Amino acid sequence: MVNQHIQTAPKSSKEDFTRTIGLISDTHIPTRSKNLPRGIFRVFEDVELIVHAGDLVDLSVIDELEQVAPVLAVHGNMDTPEVREKLPEMDFCTFFDWKIGVIHDPSALFGVKKMREIARENRFNVLVYGHTHSAHVKWDNDTLFVNPGSPTNPIPPFLVKPSVVLLKITKEKLTPEVVQI
Repeated sequence: MVNQHIQTAPKSSKEDFTRTIGLISDTHIPTRSKNLPRGIFRVFEDVELIVHAGDLVDLSVIDELEQVAPVLAVHGNMDTPEVREKLPEMDFCTFFDWKIGVIHDPSALFGVKKMREIARENRFNVLVYGHTHSAHVKWDNDTLFVNPGSPTNPIPPFLVKPSVVLLKITKEKLTPEVVQI
C-alpha cells in the first residue's frame, strides 16, 4: 500500500529539461558500515531528490542525505522498529508524467512476476527496489525496474562493486546510470 508521495514540477518551462534523481539502497548504517561513503555525496551533488529503497537501519542516514537533497525513503527488512514506524513499505514520486515507485523487497529473487504485479497495480513506470545488494537495471515492456545495489555492502563482494544509480528524466525518456562508488 502506498503511504504518501512527492509530486514535482519542472523548474523550467523548456520541454527538454532534464531532471536527475539519485537512487540508493541497503546502506545498513551502522551495522555493516560505520558511515556513508563520501563518494555518494559527490555523485548526488546535483540531484534534486534522493530515493532510498530501504535497509537504512538508522534514521541518521536520511539526515545525512538530506544535506544534499530531499529524501524519499521506505523501510526494509533489516530496519529498526523506529525506522519501520517512520517510513512506509512503499512510496512514489512523479516527475513530468513518470510515476516512480519504491519498495525494498518486491520478491525480485523469485523473478519478475511479483515486480510486474506491483508496478501494474500502482501504475508505476519505474519500480526502484533494493534487498539484493546488487545493482540491476531491466526494461520489461514499458516498465523500468532499477536496483541501485548497495554503496556499503555489495553482494557478492568479489563480483559486485559498491554502487548507486542516477536516473535522468525528461518528458520523453528515462535514462538510468549505475555509478560505482
